Amino acid sequence: MKGPRDSAAGWRHRAQTLRVPLGFVAAALFVLLAQPTPVSMAIGGSLSLVGLGWRAWATGHLRKDEVLTVRGPYRLARNPLYWGSAWMTTGCLTAGAPWPLALLVAGLFVGIYWPVMQAEAAHLARLFPNTYPAYAAQTPLFVPDLRRLAAALGDGFDWRLYVRHREYQAGLGLAAVFLLLGLKLWWAG
Repeated sequence: MKGPRDSAAGWRHRAQTLRVPLGFVAAALFVLLAQPTPVSMAIGGSLSLVGLGWRAWATGHLRKDEVLTVRGPYRLARNPLYWGSAWMTTGCLTAGAPWPLALLVAGLFVGIYWPVMQAEAAHLARLFPNTYPAYAAQTPLFVPDLRRLAAALGDGFDWRLYVRHREYQAGLGLAAVFLLLGLKLWWAG
């Protein structure tokens, strides 16, 4: 008989598998149901750009599974990519989502990303057993500790990592969403 730990591990695995496909489905629904206004697009676009910048900053430091990344935004939180994604999602929803859809997407975000963050924490603890526990004990899981921002900003940035991780695709995707919202606004106007 399966216990609660087995069920939780199963959900974490399913969440990791479903994260990207559900994101595409949610984006398509969002664009179809969106009701953008010029003001909502300006505010939402600004929030999304904050998230896009945060994600870009994180990828310029990430050496996934090679070393435990503790520099740049990883000084502030263990999951800066998801923090950036949360800002991007909030921006997109602000730009034009009807509130019921915004609440649904927010619920999906938490329901998917929380177990994914837990699974990734377990993976890093196995991969870096000598360093990850101390890092996890002093670094928040999700919401950045901005008291360390000055040190994090001094850590440099590696464009090669940004390109290697193909983070530019996030910018292209965001541009496509806002282009579609702009066309929808223009068409309705």
